[in-house]
Amino acid sequence: MAVPGILKYAFIWILPLVSALTWLGMLLTMLVVWEVEGHPHYASMSANQDIAYISDIGAQGLKPLFIAGCCVTTVFLDLSFASERWLRHTGRLAKNLGTAEKVLSALSVAFAVAGTAGLILLSIFDTLHHPRLHDGFLLLFIAGYVISAIFVCAEYQRLGIHFREHFILRFSFWAKLTFILVEIALAIVFASTMFTKQQNVAAVFEWVIALIFTFYVLTFFVDLLPAARDTQMRTNVERLHMRDVENGNGHINGNGVSDGTVNGANAHYKTPRNF
Repeated sequence: MAVPGILKYAFIWILPLVSALTWLGMLLTMLVVWEVEGHPHYASMSANQDIAYISDIGAQGLKPLFIAGCCVTTVFLDLSFASERWLRHTGRLAKNLGTAEKVLSALSVAFAVAGTAGLILLSIFDTLHHPRLHDGFLLLFIAGYVISAIFVCAEYQRLGIHFREHFILRFSFWAKLTFILVEIALAIVFASTMFTKQQNVAAVFEWVIALIFTFYVLTFFVDLLPAARDTQMRTNVERLHMRDVENGNGHINGNGVSDGTVNGANAHYKTPRNF
């Protein structure tokens, strides 16, 4: 019976949800703690700074939460990324048909790994004790995921040429492209306000950039959901096959699999197309 074998795909869409909710929960917790404590002025903050950066809060008493949140977020995001790559390779999602698409896929993975390293390391090397390293890893984090998203968009654009009937490919492409354009614009403002010592403005933009990153993580939920839907449909098909076999209405082929024929008629259960 093939049903248990395909159930391993049924809950794969949960991976990006865990990543996104962890990231959002960590940010909101840090923001609430800073608010409840009465907007303390941390040692890592500038003299003219009233609004704390995420890294200012993460360098103080909430550092364990900051590190754990960044690690869980990136681990589950990378698992989502790897799952999406694997599902395309195995044909559960629309496959990469050309060499260019495979190269774009490999580059997107490489830069996503760089972004992952940047986020984990910036949480460990905090802005209070390692300010230069922290800023470098922050740049690696933002640049890594933005460039990765650019390659993903390029890959999806080419996939859309071969699979024009797949609405989800177009939706995911535009969602990721929106993330790229918005994050680049915000990152430019963030960097310029930091260098011009407008720390409060820069801190606000850092929070906004981080919160929008949640939106990018959730786009992988959209990417993986078709595989789960396909799995559920396949499961229903297999259950119908087995029911007919048990009732003596189905036929078993040479491989021991029901062909889905009911009562000798020409009605066949068809496995749905991949997305």
